[in-house]
Amino acid sequence: MKPIVFLFVPFFCLNCSSPSETPIDPGTNNATKPNIVLVIADDMGKDATPNFSEGSIKPNMPTLQSLMDSGITFDNLWSYPVCTPTRASILTGKYGVNTGILEVGDLISTSETSLQSYINSNTNNDYATAIIGKWHLSNNAADPITMGIDYFAGIVNGGVADYFDWNFNENGIPSNSTTYTTTKFTNTAIDWVADQTKPWFLWLAFNAPHTPFHLAPTNLHSQGNLPTDAASINANPIPYYMSAIEAMDAELGRFLGSLSSEERANTVIIFIGDNGTPGKVAQNPYSRLKVKGSLYQGGVNVPMIVSGSNVNRLGEREDALIHTTDLFATIASVTGVTVSEIYNSKSFYPLFTAAANEDRSYVYTEILDGFAIRNAMYKLMKYDNGAEEFYNLVMDPYEQSNLIGTTLSAEAANEKANLISEAMAIRN
Repeated sequence: MKPIVFLFVPFFCLNCSSPSETPIDPGTNNATKPNIVLVIADDMGKDATPNFSEGSIKPNMPTLQSLMDSGITFDNLWSYPVCTPTRASILTGKYGVNTGILEVGDLISTSETSLQSYINSNTNNDYATAIIGKWHLSNNAADPITMGIDYFAGIVNGGVADYFDWNFNENGIPSNSTTYTTTKFTNTAIDWVADQTKPWFLWLAFNAPHTPFHLAPTNLHSQGNLPTDAASINANPIPYYMSAIEAMDAELGRFLGSLSSEERANTVIIFIGDNGTPGKVAQNPYSRLKVKGSLYQGGVNVPMIVSGSNVNRLGEREDALIHTTDLFATIASVTGVTVSEIYNSKSFYPLFTAAANEDRSYVYTEILDGFAIRNAMYKLMKYDNGAEEFYNLVMDPYEQSNLIGTTLSAEAANEKANLISEAMAIRN
């Protein structure tokens, strides 16, 4: 059977750089190539993820816990504050300033080189590719196919009004589905993988646990028999939000269980959150104003777990600075493409096997009217209206004490200047 790679999403990001790549030998036996699955959870921050110190109420996630135990948990992955630019950064390996995708509703240009197209142009078309689940990069269901993805099935836009009654689209053909979205995506993924005759790269993008808050099917969660009226959900949405996360974990486990033992043994799994937790379900140490939609850590510092084939660091944590753009070069590396940096993407594939002596010195993210950049110690947020915030993340990891307006040490002032310089190099 063919090997498999699974991806849950964090990244390493660098400034724009020229590619360093060599196509793999076209004669390589593709039967030995790993399959890849990139799993994206929608609106799941560190405060809603097991094994992170943030948050006190955690979902029961035995599947993800098993991946953590058998792989690497990344502590410093940066995404965008909202989902569309995060997804674009993975698909293209570029920052939003270079694609025009900076907020929800921005439309990707189909002239961009997708990760899937890049892989196949450098591997003699060795991989079958699919995006199953949430697209949310344009309003046209044909765009994934136009961009070189073999198969698309799921939600074209940002979400659904009802997880149990929604519009499903398969390669441009719409239909109504009354199957719970997480279950439908899992069924579709299982069926698609079963049909493949060559190595595959599956982008599995759940819309869970994005709003609307709801009670997931009883057999998929441990939150109990909660009332399902709107008043009860609005009064305390956290257990409903957790039920959607637990259902996603259960269905991910079902997907992994559908693989043969040989396939599973040859699979790399990458799991990520696309941005921080929504304000209504945010937990300490994050406040409602410092989560999804913001440049604060609660909005952009998201969970990522990597496990499976070629991952030799078992149950370890990694604090390297990574950006979601870095998934582009990293996933390409998994397929056999020799690429260390391309566009704004830096491969963190070497971290699968050993902690690196060198990693990204800076990590950057942005919104329509501002940006954030950090190094190992300091973080700067700067807005178009001139407002700035500057934090020592070692001493103040949850951004309680803005150093702007205080007397900065010579070291801090120098680091702030360096951060601005690096950001300007990225943005200009």
